[in-house]
Amino acid sequence: MRADAAAGGTSPGGIRCMLMRGGTSKGAFFLAADVPADPVERNELMLRLLGSPDPRQIDGLGGGHVLTSKAAIVSVSEDPGADLDYLFLQVGVERPTVGDAQTCGNLLAAVGPFAVERGILPAGGEATTARIRLRNTGGIATASFATPAGMPDYDGGTEIDGVPGSAGPIELRLGGGEASVLPTGLVTQTVAGHRVTLVDNGMPVVLMDAASLGASGDEDPGRLEADARLCAVVEEVRRAAGPLFGLGDVTEQTVPKVVLLSPPRQGGTISTRAFIPFRVHESIGVLMAASVAAGIRIPGAVGHDLALLPAGPEHDIEHPAGVLRTRVDVTRGEDGAWRASSRSTRTARKIFDGIVFPRPRR
Repeated sequence: MRADAAAGGTSPGGIRCMLMRGGTSKGAFFLAADVPADPVERNELMLRLLGSPDPRQIDGLGGGHVLTSKAAIVSVSEDPGADLDYLFLQVGVERPTVGDAQTCGNLLAAVGPFAVERGILPAGGEATTARIRLRNTGGIATASFATPAGMPDYDGGTEIDGVPGSAGPIELRLGGGEASVLPTGLVTQTVAGHRVTLVDNGMPVVLMDAASLGASGDEDPGRLEADARLCAVVEEVRRAAGPLFGLGDVTEQTVPKVVLLSPPRQGGTISTRAFIPFRVHESIGVLMAASVAAGIRIPGAVGHDLALLPAGPEHDIEHPAGVLRTRVDVTRGEDGAWRASSRSTRTARKIFDGIVFPRPRR
C-alpha cells in the first residue's frame, strides 16, 4: 500500500506505518513492500518521514533524539531458519544520515507483534514465537510474546527501567553461534592511546574504564555530552576501533558504541554510560547490555575487575535510568575463543497505526 508519495511525489498519498515503542526506544515500522527497495530512495524517504535534519524534527515523526529517530523494515524471511527479516535504520536527527551498520535490540522487541498485526506472521495460540533474521548483522534472534485471541497483547505487569508503567513481557534470545565475542581475539588492546576491550555479543562495543578518562561513571548523560574534551576522546577511540571490528570507516555510522564502565552503585553488576555515539544513552540498549555483560565476564577484560560478577547468568547492568537485567552465558572453547549467548525481557507497545505523509522534496 505505497502511494505516490513513497516514490518521491508530492501527491496527497501516504505510506502505511505503525509507530511502536520497543524497549526504551521508539520507531516507525514499515512492511518492506510499502517502502522503496532501493537503499538510496528508501533512506531519502526515511529522512523526509522522520523530519531530518532538524534538531526538533518538527516536520516528521522523529522525537528530536536518537532513541526516537528510528525505523524498522519488516518482511517475511526467505531464510529457511527464520520467519521474519528485520532491517533497522538509525535516522540522524541534526544530520541527514541513515545508518544501517547496526541493529537495535530494543526495537527488536516490537518486530514480532508488528508482524502479527500486519498479518505476515500467524499467531501461535496463546503465545507466539518468531525467529527473526537481523538483516543488519546476519544474526538470528528469537522473540516470544503473548497473542491471546490471535493478536498481540501489550498489557501486562512487566516493568523495565526507562519506560513508565508496565506492559506485557517479550522474551528475546540471541547468540550461541560459533563467532567469538572478541573480534580481534585480544582480551585488551590499545586503541588511540587508550586501553580497551572490543566485544560483540550482538552489538559492536568498545569497553573503557570511565576513570581512565577522568569520569566517575555515574554522571547524568547531559553532563557527559557537555564535556567536549571527553567526547572528542571517545569519538577518536570509536573511529579508530571501527576497522578493528571489520566495519571500515565509521565516521558516518553509529557503530561501534563506546561504553564507559565503573563500579556498580545500585547493587548491580556494573555501571555504564553508553555513547551511541554522539549522544549518551538515557538507559542502555539490549544488545549493548548483552555485549557489556559478555565482555566483563572475561578475565583481564576492561571492566572485569570493576564488576560484581554473579555466579549465574543474570547480570544487572546499571544505566542512567536504572537497571537492565540480561542473562548471558559465556564459555571458552577448546580453540581458546570466547563465545556467548544472551536472553533478556523487554516490552513493546503499539502507539498508532495509520498513514504517514512525507514532507515534500526540497
